[in-house]
Amino acid sequence: AEVSESAVTALAVSTRNRILAVVNEERLRRILEKMLDEREFLSPFEIRALSRVHRDEPYVFRTGGAEYRVDYLPAESDSGMFGGNSNWRGPIWMPVNGLIIRALLHYYSYYGDKFTVECPTGSGRQMTLFEIASELSHRLSGIFLKDSDGRRPVYGGTRVFQEDPHWRDLLLFYEYFHGDNGAGLGASHQTGWTGIVARMMHLFATRSGGDMLELGRGAAGTE
Repeated sequence: AEVSESAVTALAVSTRNRILAVVNEERLRRILEKMLDEREFLSPFEIRALSRVHRDEPYVFRTGGAEYRVDYLPAESDSGMFGGNSNWRGPIWMPVNGLIIRALLHYYSYYGDKFTVECPTGSGRQMTLFEIASELSHRLSGIFLKDSDGRRPVYGGTRVFQEDPHWRDLLLFYEYFHGDNGAGLGASHQTGWTGIVARMMHLFATRSGGDMLELGRGAAGTE
């Protein structure tokens, strides 16, 4: 049977006006309030794996006469607990941030420009979900770009990579990043997932919020 062009357009619009998600609007606002708080998860270089609040207020669990603590650790572990690995107790992970940005774009394609929240929390600055996704991508990109002093946060205090003309413009894609200063940590050739920062930069340089609302998820290449 033939389907008219207008019917196809109507079906596409109808599909974009529906959403199936565990998180409803109220819950999404509550999550974003915490996630976009610079005192908690939002760092200058994107979303931390653990809230910075736990630096001063660690989670403490006592059992069998022993005490177990989960502190905010933005880089490497300070103890042998959990195998001496602090990966998920404060650093920034590219794949997790990529999933967050993708989710924000999907929600934006449903809620559109009418849904806004403060970003950062407490700043009084209202943003759409697309604008928040773009802001988060910008912060991730800042890990690799030169700052006002000509230094790249990804290389931290490693002088040879910051200053040597043979190395300073050769970027390494680290496994994860310091939760406060963006320095690269772990494996230094993690192009498998850290390389998605290039896709994020390209996406927000070539797509607008209007594109997302008109074309849906296809505009972001997230299908």
